[in-house]
Amino acid sequence: MLKRLSISGILSLLCVLSWAQDSLISYVDPFIGTGGHGHTFPGATVPFGMVQLSPDNGREGWDWCSGYHYTDSLIAGFSHMHLSGTGIGDWLDISVMPLVEPLADTAKTLKVPFKHANESASPGYYRVILDNGIHAELTASSRCGLHRYTFPQGSTPTVRVDLAFHMNWDSPTETHISVLNDSTIIGYRYSTGWAETQRVYFAARTSAPIYKTILHDGESASDMTDMAETYDNGSGVSAQLLFDSTANRTIQLKVALSTTSYQKALIALGEVQGWDFDNVRKAAENQWEMELKKVQITTADKKLKRIFYTALYHTAIAPTLYSDADSEYQNAKGDIRSMADGASRYTLFSLWDTFRALKPLFTLTQPEKYTDMLNSMLAFHDENGLLPVWDLSTWETNTMTGYHAIPVLADAILKDWPGLDAERAYQAMLKSAYQDIRGVPDYIEYGYLPQDKAGGSVTITLEYAFDDWCIAQVAKKLGKTADHATFMNRAKSYANLFDAQTGFMRAKNSDGLFVEPFDPFWSEHDFDKSQYIEGNAWQHSFFVPHDVHGLAAHYGGTEGLSRKLDELFTAPSEMHGENISPDASGFIGQYAHGNEPSHHIAYLYNFIGEAWKTQERVRQIVDSMYHDGPDGYAGNEDAGQMSAWAVWSIAGLYPVNPASGEYIFGSPIADETNFMLPNGREFTIRTVNNDERNPYIQSVTLNGKPYENTYIRHDELCNGGELVFRMGPKPNKRFGRKAESWPGMEH
Repeated sequence: MLKRLSISGILSLLCVLSWAQDSLISYVDPFIGTGGHGHTFPGATVPFGMVQLSPDNGREGWDWCSGYHYTDSLIAGFSHMHLSGTGIGDWLDISVMPLVEPLADTAKTLKVPFKHANESASPGYYRVILDNGIHAELTASSRCGLHRYTFPQGSTPTVRVDLAFHMNWDSPTETHISVLNDSTIIGYRYSTGWAETQRVYFAARTSAPIYKTILHDGESASDMTDMAETYDNGSGVSAQLLFDSTANRTIQLKVALSTTSYQKALIALGEVQGWDFDNVRKAAENQWEMELKKVQITTADKKLKRIFYTALYHTAIAPTLYSDADSEYQNAKGDIRSMADGASRYTLFSLWDTFRALKPLFTLTQPEKYTDMLNSMLAFHDENGLLPVWDLSTWETNTMTGYHAIPVLADAILKDWPGLDAERAYQAMLKSAYQDIRGVPDYIEYGYLPQDKAGGSVTITLEYAFDDWCIAQVAKKLGKTADHATFMNRAKSYANLFDAQTGFMRAKNSDGLFVEPFDPFWSEHDFDKSQYIEGNAWQHSFFVPHDVHGLAAHYGGTEGLSRKLDELFTAPSEMHGENISPDASGFIGQYAHGNEPSHHIAYLYNFIGEAWKTQERVRQIVDSMYHDGPDGYAGNEDAGQMSAWAVWSIAGLYPVNPASGEYIFGSPIADETNFMLPNGREFTIRTVNNDERNPYIQSVTLNGKPYENTYIRHDELCNGGELVFRMGPKPNKRFGRKAESWPGMEH
């Protein structure tokens, strides 16, 4: 029967339909990055949540670092913890798999075929219809995953919880499952892998009673009908939970996580009240909608919207929540600790990647969470004696080079970030700068890291020099004059490796001589042998973001650096060597956008009076390196860095020196970008005459007044207002030509 709607009812309905039509989450495609070498996952999570509930293909290999790759056609389970976009496989803890009947071989991992036509994902939600007829749906809260499985007629609804499941680097060391009653099981999974010590506790509750449980300890199986019985430890415990098929074709399962105990996991089950799956999904979607509203673009190009909002989505996945709701957590040493004042502890700090663009973006987009993330790094220092290099599950993996917690903390201190103790952070920085490992003593002694003392001479020297510049700026702010002078001197160490004859940064041995032979196209992935980490001389020689003008002087001036940059983008796209790094990808000449060392390079033209070349190259990179398909990233997405580059660059800015507070102009691609700032103000970047035929900036105004600089400072942006770029089809070579308009100058 048709019912007559009131005027208010019609308006409410129109509002709902309008929201659904204009929702920002509708432009997010979690499958972007799951193909190629992106290494993202498509499953359900909320911003920075502890739970990332996502499918695993059950296949080993580099392109399965996240557990899932779009080329695959099998699903082995849905686990609750995943790494997003990294180059090393770990986690995949607490795997759950629905089955049409219990497995006779209880130790077997069953991989069920599926088709992408029967699969979909959106922020906070994932669904797939497996070829065996099971309809699986997933959603999540911060610490709890919610599964909804609809089983086909004639099946024996079975849900398997498999603590033995592992891929790539990870393997279980001790596991446990206890059955509390006919709807609740608890347990834990200890494992080793990239992070050598990991402990995850869980509690799982079912929407229907379990009538039988088949437990397997890694060696033998046993049937249980007494649901008060407990099954003890093993290196790979699993449980098959059987349900009455006559009463229940749809089974829901809540799985909550904790790093301290399964008692805390039982409490975390309370994040999901009742069994209203759609309501939990809606709550997750609302969180993502609010997240995406922080930076909004206007454009008629729906492909660009999908690229932009999916990138913005990927910037809000890592680092991930590590503490319980009461702020307690268990660190890798087994100590139960608590963050002060109800703060949250985070982990998964891929700092070699994310110090460049993601962390500066957080100073605009994460006012509620960033203080806790920064203090998580300081907590790591208190527990381990040094700031993190690559923190996973509070374990120092010591992966990659530099001590890049320093630019992150320095950027925050220099921006007067609330809730961060600058003196405490500074003392932690000094510990890293004077550590007795990772080649630091030799770097201090020689003024560079000798290749015959350790690998990675060029990369490590340049990165330490930048980190030392960051320390110098904090020392200056805190009035530590002697320290400022010391670290400014150390910041010049990059110059000790510059070879004027070849125009490249080259490795030196402890005798002061360059390593021979030299080939700028040479790449070696073995860190102990490599002079350039995950790349070659072309990609690494330009990493002097703190002293671009000094770098230009080594090339004989701005024209010399300009010629070398031009050569970079036009050199043959080839690499030499027997063990070439797979991370260097996404080539334009020798520029390799698929790996982070290249990310700032296109913007360097702004520092030497040729801003138009930056505009040209940035457009080329966005157009060729970002797509709205599964292979939408040119390389590893790297925990938000590859996406952060896109967010900044589509808006028209980029933090070349991520601790300088300067955002360098590129070529804005969206018609309009609105930053909803932490202070409640709004900053708008607007373009005039913007389309693919008009990549060049003709003129700029800030709040209606002519603006000559080729960058904008953080404090200017945070004042709110409107930055307008007038675009055109030909370069305006006068814009940004004068040295007083360049970034990185003493203004």
